[in-house]
Amino acid sequence: MTPKESAFAALAEGIIKNLEKRGMEGHYFADSASLCSYLKETLPKNAVISWGGSESIKESGVMDLLHTGGYSLIDRASAKSPQEARELFARTVLSDYYFMSANAITMDGELINIDGNGNRVACLVQGPAHVCLIVGRNKVSAGLEDGMLRARNIAAPANTARLNKKTPCQATGRCGDCLSPDCICSHTVITRHSSHPGRIQVYLINEELGY
Repeated sequence: MTPKESAFAALAEGIIKNLEKRGMEGHYFADSASLCSYLKETLPKNAVISWGGSESIKESGVMDLLHTGGYSLIDRASAKSPQEARELFARTVLSDYYFMSANAITMDGELINIDGNGNRVACLVQGPAHVCLIVGRNKVSAGLEDGMLRARNIAAPANTARLNKKTPCQATGRCGDCLSPDCICSHTVITRHSSHPGRIQVYLINEELGY
């Protein structure tokens, strides 16, 4: 284990305890392969599963696992029309498991997420029976202020580039606090507590994942 990995492993212990205080469940994994093995053992084979846009899900191998594990998947990206997308989202709200990441997580166990259309944060707040967040060590911030700066100035510019959005942050690499038609920062949600203990599960991975 490298010094960076050792430091995060120790930090994760504290974050998991703070998540528990907030009604959320935290799990530590040394690497993505360990997470995939855990999910393969724990996800029911007949589970209805959906997800929000996330590079972490892809980079960790979880997306491949979901597509090959015999689950019932709801993929909004497969919609052929706005109406079909709306119908798929309605089904997503009633899914058994919803996978996503976080733009940032504080050492005190608070989750920070910025969203464009709002479908991802909507499912985090209410709907799916279980919400599973895949969070690499690069997402950890000291507090809410640092987490917001990370979400707006690291995650958002990278995501606008990935999605080919025409926003000031794509041009400058930092948040321009814009009201562009392509803005992906329409909704900001800070999750400081869950009223449904264990519904939100945070998988802390000792790797750099996503933006």
